[in-house]
Amino acid sequence: MTINDSILLNQANLSSLPDSITVPNYDRSQVTAGIVHIGVGGFHRSHEAFYTDDYMQQSGDLSWGICGVGLREGDRKMQSILQEQDYLYTLVVKHPNGQVENRVIGCLTDFLLSCDAPQKVIDKMASDETKIVSLTITEGGYNFNPVTDEFDFTHPDVVHDLANPGSPRLVFGYLAAALKLRKDAGKKPFTIQSCDNIQHNGNMTRKMLLAYVGQYDKALASWIAEEVQFPNAMVDRITPATTAADMAYLAEEVGVKDNWPVVCEPFLQWIIEDKFSDVRPLWEQVGAQFVADVTPYEKMKIRLLNAGHSVLGILGSIDEQETIDGAVQEPLFARYLRLFMDAEVTPILDPVEGIDLTEYKDVLFERFANPNIKDNLSRICLESSSKVSTFLLPTLLQNLANDGDIACATLVVAAWCYYSDKQVNKNGKALDINDVMAADLHKAAQQTSDDPLAFLQLDSIFADVKKQPRFVTEYKRQIETLYAQGDIKAQMQAVVSQAN
Repeated sequence: MTINDSILLNQANLSSLPDSITVPNYDRSQVTAGIVHIGVGGFHRSHEAFYTDDYMQQSGDLSWGICGVGLREGDRKMQSILQEQDYLYTLVVKHPNGQVENRVIGCLTDFLLSCDAPQKVIDKMASDETKIVSLTITEGGYNFNPVTDEFDFTHPDVVHDLANPGSPRLVFGYLAAALKLRKDAGKKPFTIQSCDNIQHNGNMTRKMLLAYVGQYDKALASWIAEEVQFPNAMVDRITPATTAADMAYLAEEVGVKDNWPVVCEPFLQWIIEDKFSDVRPLWEQVGAQFVADVTPYEKMKIRLLNAGHSVLGILGSIDEQETIDGAVQEPLFARYLRLFMDAEVTPILDPVEGIDLTEYKDVLFERFANPNIKDNLSRICLESSSKVSTFLLPTLLQNLANDGDIACATLVVAAWCYYSDKQVNKNGKALDINDVMAADLHKAAQQTSDDPLAFLQLDSIFADVKKQPRFVTEYKRQIETLYAQGDIKAQMQAVVSQAN
């Protein structure tokens, strides 16, 4: 089948789609948006939206549709494509054995772009039908200083939002404005549900929002502190960026023309603290797990999976690797990653009820090695300044405090300096670096030849670890060897050999 023969994905064509693709079994015209979601990217569409669609399919409760919100001009393309498709999209689930499941997700009801109509977004969040406002805004979207964990009031957008509360740019301005409308009307607040990879993501969201609101409205801040719930949650599903090949597969092999499908692995997990301001979907009926304390689960996932991604991403990018599955199938990369997990992460994890850590790590390797999920290292390294600070450095600091092993993590930091400085792999191919701190990272890393500790002078990232003599000694040794030899695999092998 050619692209010209494929059926355009939209509501009118749902009944005409081939039997090989699952479509919603509910009447989408009856769906109301109980959830407003900020940050409609691939992960949200493979995770929270999938759970919600599955729940509506099984329960018939259609009060939990999702209205998407984009806060950036860059979200306009997503808005336009989803609008043209009546907010339908295809989820392509790729199994390691080659099996593929294709499913149309129907729970999205709308997509608002805040830069076009900020008040419309605020009013939607404040509307009576909205019970949850959920977030996937990436680690950097929380506007906290990674060293102090305090709200950054110096950010230009924060300065703008405090001066222009009716047309904010950042998420906190929208949350504050909508909650004020709820408070002034004497209504219940909505739950604020973070779905980002930050440990204690609900606590962090609460802390940042209260800091922001407390700057100009103490009464509102007090009401939020008393009435609004911010459940912590651990989220997990590997979701690589959609490619032209993914769209071609749907058009040519399935017969569906979808201009922005989502590809993901079959594994998914969502562990949530059962603390909500109002009613919520019964997501537990479709596999989500509600617990009293999510801390050990999120720590396990962030320190093993997310940090493991950064280990492979940074080291693999300097080598000639392009994808996670390609990197982890290299024996040296696999041994190095397992050493990091076993020697540096596992000893500092808390007991996790119902989880065998050895089995969990084995499953991670199977997931990373899925040959049908081509997760590019450039995506993995996206915003590494936030990811290294959030996923890797806490493990390093804890091992320094406990006299634990630090060699693997330290080499990753040294490699990140080399990566930021050279910006090419070992064959001279330019790296695709996308980081809000890219210029600062490059500037600091460039000084390494004259001062081996120059990279560590980035206090917003390294203020704590650079005070640790054992780390500084190990880092200096690693960085000097890397700059002298330029052979990342040789250094990885040295670390593995020394451990054995």
